[in-house]
Amino acid sequence: MQAKPVLDGQSSGPLWRQAISGAQILFVAFGALVLVPLLTGLNPSMALLGAGVGTLLFQALTGRKVPIFLGSSFAFIAPIVYATQHWGLPATMGALSCVSLMYFVFSGIVAKKGADIVHRFMPPVVIGPIIMVIGLSLSGTAVNMAMGKAGTTIGYGPSLLLAFVSLATTVLVSLFAHRFLKLIPILIGVATGYVLAAVLGYVDFSKIAAAPWFAMPHFLAPEFNTSAILFMLPVALAPAIEHVGNVIAVGGLTGKDYTKDPGLHRTLAGDGLGVAFAGLVGGPPITTYAEVTGALTLTRNFNPVIMTWAAVFAVAMAFVGKFNAILVSIPTPVMGGIMILLFGSIAAIGLKTLISARTNLEEPRNLVIVSTVLVLGIGSFSVEIGSFVLQGVSLCGVLAIVLNLLLPHSKKS
Repeated sequence: MQAKPVLDGQSSGPLWRQAISGAQILFVAFGALVLVPLLTGLNPSMALLGAGVGTLLFQALTGRKVPIFLGSSFAFIAPIVYATQHWGLPATMGALSCVSLMYFVFSGIVAKKGADIVHRFMPPVVIGPIIMVIGLSLSGTAVNMAMGKAGTTIGYGPSLLLAFVSLATTVLVSLFAHRFLKLIPILIGVATGYVLAAVLGYVDFSKIAAAPWFAMPHFLAPEFNTSAILFMLPVALAPAIEHVGNVIAVGGLTGKDYTKDPGLHRTLAGDGLGVAFAGLVGGPPITTYAEVTGALTLTRNFNPVIMTWAAVFAVAMAFVGKFNAILVSIPTPVMGGIMILLFGSIAAIGLKTLISARTNLEEPRNLVIVSTVLVLGIGSFSVEIGSFVLQGVSLCGVLAIVLNLLLPHSKKS
């Protein structure tokens, strides 16, 4: 039986029902939430803590009016991997916390100029190829993980088997599952691959047995490196636009215009607060989740209080030591199989952005923007001036915006 929609943002029904609804939201978001730290070498417990506290900060700033849960952002996977290799993990965390500055800048601009200013400077021809680069820039990493050539001692054949089973399960669930199961294909795919790996003897249960039930998350003190910060700041362009789209989508679902009340500037600032907290404690940046919007569509329960419960449960899970040990024990090829689909899906979203906006690639300026961004982004082109480095998604973000502002439109367009 479906829950009745709750549109006033106030608590309704017994607490146990709200708690169950909140647990369901966390379950839907869970697969993607912990996937980012597993792929980037960060602590999954800190991702849970960052998401939980970040969502509570978001609710505090928006008056708990918007039914949104914030979780780990996929846009930062490639930048985190690159930054960690070049500047180390503490500097990467410092740079990630500084990404919040971009959200606050966007919030101030929106508060002064209105939401349309975002779309004027970052239209689909800018955002589309940036999202595609985010998805494709780590495609080689995904393939190597699936083949057992990175981060594992499992042989080539067994690695392919684990990756294939994980990928195939995720695809089948996405295509043929019904109702709630269709919302968690990644979680089911990882679980299936993990069980097969355990049966084949590729899971080390000794570390899980040795892990305590209660454990304080390992907080990582950030360092602030100018090059790492400048590299990471432009990455915020894509998730900021994603945030705007999800806020509008949730508003269309609930029948409320959240860009006016509490205001898009407040939701952006709330997201920024969450990003700042996550980076300062050692977790990945957070963003709005389309999976949660899908769960709202199915359950028709729009009460923001359930997001509070989801956030509280996420914080509680961050202190369960055995749970974190289980996540860390997932074999690399299992994650590689998931990454193949995940990164390809992100690239497809970028392509969809161009198609939905009917971007005319026969117009020379549009073709120049898209083709230049794709080649430089996927080819890992970099600009290096001393210790300053601009590469990948960051370079593409700056380049796409500059080209869009400078290149003239044709008379026909």
